[in-house]
Amino acid sequence: MTSSAPSKTFLNLEKWLLRQTGKAIADYGMIGEGDTVLVCVSGGKDSFTLLSLLMKLRERAPVRFRLVAMNLDQRQPGFPADVLPAYFDRIGIEYRIVSEDTYSIVKDKIPEGKTTCSLCSRLRRGIIYRTAREVGATRIALGHHRDDALETLFLNMFFGGRMKAMPPKLRSDDGGNVVIRPLIYCSEADIARYARAREFPIIPCNLCGSQENAQRQQIKAMLQEWDKRYPGRIESLATSLKNVVTSHLWDDRLHDFAHLERNADAAGADENDAPAAADVGIVRFYGK
Repeated sequence: MTSSAPSKTFLNLEKWLLRQTGKAIADYGMIGEGDTVLVCVSGGKDSFTLLSLLMKLRERAPVRFRLVAMNLDQRQPGFPADVLPAYFDRIGIEYRIVSEDTYSIVKDKIPEGKTTCSLCSRLRRGIIYRTAREVGATRIALGHHRDDALETLFLNMFFGGRMKAMPPKLRSDDGGNVVIRPLIYCSEADIARYARAREFPIIPCNLCGSQENAQRQQIKAMLQEWDKRYPGRIESLATSLKNVVTSHLWDDRLHDFAHLERNADAAGADENDAPAAADVGIVRFYGK
């Protein structure tokens, strides 16, 4: 932001994002006492916002934790390697810059015009996990938000034939890392507004940013159209990810439908009657 005093609109937006982020951290136990959180900063609006909010939350959180910012320099042509170190120095955050030529590997392995995201993600993941071990991180924080989770849900349903989104907290396959997504309750629109107001030094990704016909772009356009035509639909979809009734889906790995029989002792139970939700108190992660 400029040196002028922040506007009331900005302060309200920041307060809202802090509240949503703090609630997600509390709801899913993302950060605990003594944790070291490796914050992956790509140079995009989401990761800049994630780092900024976590730094502010650290000042008022009921637990003490360490933040280490990390950027993976993938040796993309024209990548401004000086931008993020200068930014990290300016805001006073501990950081690690890792330089690995994954760009050449992806360009060599993926034919022109094909989506690079899958291979690029696998390569990045391995480097991030290695760096987490090197700095002693107990958590790896990624900047995925609510819209990312919904897009992933529909991508998997439309193109993969499975119902799978993005979990707010995930243990890696090898069990050695815990990945958290503190922005999982935040909308992309709010994050974009915040990033513009903060004037973050955004670095575009020229490896995948030009693939406008990728499946994710199609899903994003669909959700944006729904949001315009049907106000509240996106919020309802996001809420549904927290209210899953697995017995009304078809996965027999979750329920033994083949051997499901009536309970002769039951009388007049309605399958649509839902038990009252437990009254669970939420302790605000961000304090007062």
